[in-house]
Amino acid sequence: MEHGLPSIKSWKSLVKRRNNAQEGGKSGWKMKPIVALMCTVLVIFWYKTTNIQYEQTEIEETDYPFEMAKESEPVSDELKGLPFGIMQPRSDLELKPLWSSSSLRSKSGELTNRNLLAMPVGLKQKDNVDAVVKKFLPANFTVILFHYDGNMDQWWDLEWSSKAIHIVAHNQTKWWFAKRFLHPDIVSIYDYVFLWDEDLGVENFNPQRYLRIVKSAGLEISQPALHPNSTEVHHRITVRSRTKTFHRRVYDSRGNMKCSNASEGPPCTGFVEGMAPVFSRAAWFCTWNLIQNDLVHGWGMDMKLGYCAQGDRSKKVGIVDSEYIFHQGIQTLGGSGYPDKKNSARSGVTRRRGSATFDSRTEIRRQSTWELQAFKERWNKAVEEDKNWLDRSSSTRNRIGNNNRRLKRSSSVIPSFVQRKAEETTK
Repeated sequence: MEHGLPSIKSWKSLVKRRNNAQEGGKSGWKMKPIVALMCTVLVIFWYKTTNIQYEQTEIEETDYPFEMAKESEPVSDELKGLPFGIMQPRSDLELKPLWSSSSLRSKSGELTNRNLLAMPVGLKQKDNVDAVVKKFLPANFTVILFHYDGNMDQWWDLEWSSKAIHIVAHNQTKWWFAKRFLHPDIVSIYDYVFLWDEDLGVENFNPQRYLRIVKSAGLEISQPALHPNSTEVHHRITVRSRTKTFHRRVYDSRGNMKCSNASEGPPCTGFVEGMAPVFSRAAWFCTWNLIQNDLVHGWGMDMKLGYCAQGDRSKKVGIVDSEYIFHQGIQTLGGSGYPDKKNSARSGVTRRRGSATFDSRTEIRRQSTWELQAFKERWNKAVEEDKNWLDRSSSTRNRIGNNNRRLKRSSSVIPSFVQRKAEETTK
């Protein structure tokens, strides 16, 4: 008996092991719903995060589609006769000497001018252009002048004239010149492109201070504000605010156009006018592609420039108030802007064509109006045909931003939710 039956102590240890196994099994079954719940939550969280990251990547690819060509891109058949290292696909507008000393030759690859001023000019605005260029050259700008009246020889008496680039084409507009001579591959070395009209007063403007503000504010497209007494002010957003360094939107309840915090597009926010725009390198790459080769007056483009702001136009487009200009509103292309008969007759604004009087300014405005309608039709057609294009306006971005914020809130709620469920299961 003593050897055939287990002792009392062995029975107690056997029962204890059995009870422990049963308790372990029960606790394992209790933990399974919690583990399943946690796995489900993690899968949902992973799916939503991946989905939002994909949407954000799509936005970034759409916002920054104008990257310069990478060196790793395949060489076209036309270039296969050249060794890769000798190819230089870009140029610039820097003047080069016919000869130089050995010390200067070693520095020939160093570029000091990193910003560009481009202006259409006529002889009647020579004094005003002189004042503008004298502001920009000391700030280490490259200057290119587009002579639309064919008169270039009479500019050589200005001390800086030999330092500027001069291009002559009779009766051509600023946008015509820009499309043909400011190709992105030519101006890619410049951080900012100033594409200005000739009738701008710059007494209260400093280009260096202006660029410091633009960079600190993150503005990809901008313009200096207009003095309130400017001869021509077309949109209130461009008028200078005395109390601000810069602004991105205007608040106006007068007239048909109501501008408030709810406004998401031009001319309430994300807008600059065509007389004095300033573009970052990336913004100009986009803008050059927006310019229509045959629509030379550029009407309608100002309402679409915000799409080239490399992001939310309500944040990336702005007006600089502390550095402002005076818009004189003198129209000289195609004739003088002066209304008196003496100047009109001298400039050829009105002249006889057969038995009728021909007014070139009226014809230019008629052409501009037609181009505006043509541009609108092309834009609408392009939007309709491009099924992959998405309007990345601020409203679209706000929806994506709200999704991100909701995800952050949900991610903070998940741990407390799991903990609460675990407590309920163990009770």
